Amino acid sequence: MSIGIAVVAGAGTGVGLLTLVAGLRNLRPATVSTSRSPRRPRRDEAALSEGLAVWIEQLRDTLAGARGLEQALVVTAETAPEVIREAVARFASRLSFVSLPSAARQFADDVDHPTCDFVTAALIVAAEQQVRDMGALLDQLASSCRDDVAMQRRIWVSRARTRSAVRIISVVIVLFVAMLFVFNRSYLSPYGSPEGAVVMTLVAVLFGVSLVGMQKLSRIDVAPRFVRSQGARS
Repeated sequence: MSIGIAVVAGAGTGVGLLTLVAGLRNLRPATVSTSRSPRRPRRDEAALSEGLAVWIEQLRDTLAGARGLEQALVVTAETAPEVIREAVARFASRLSFVSLPSAARQFADDVDHPTCDFVTAALIVAAEQQVRDMGALLDQLASSCRDDVAMQRRIWVSRARTRSAVRIISVVIVLFVAMLFVFNRSYLSPYGSPEGAVVMTLVAVLFGVSLVGMQKLSRIDVAPRFVRSQGARS
């Protein structure tokens, strides 16, 4: 078997292995594609939405006890879900030296999620204008957060077959090529010619592109944010 065959087969196997590893690394539970800063790590978006729903309900119940909005925010800072507790604590502490709308915008930047922007917008409207039934509004927002969690989980479950297909196809193809290279090199002899090398390279490229495309199908896209702090505006 010529050196060209070995190089081409090895290159094809290497491309397949590298693409497989890259694809499997990205196929994590609750992987969500967002436009947030690249320095932020991936996180469980469903847990974040669930935490927001719980905190909104806490805020609603605290307001029902005839407390003001700012006081309710301070009270819930100690009992907020762990996933957003730090952000809520900073939100409550900022109320001592900035207005509620400004603190709410900074809170939205801390959480950095479009669902939180709806909550922030409601708080800003409640602070700047008269809201007749803030409790009902918060209850609706909590329901929306829980609906978002349920939607993400349904989508993730429905796409589990796609993720499994990516893994199975990748392993089978890479192992098949590797086994041919080790045990049946004569099968790869047609690829020793220049035309065969071009075909082998094309097949490897198409395989890599298709694997990346299948991996993208398993992602959940999140809508862009619409609330920013004053300093973040362009």
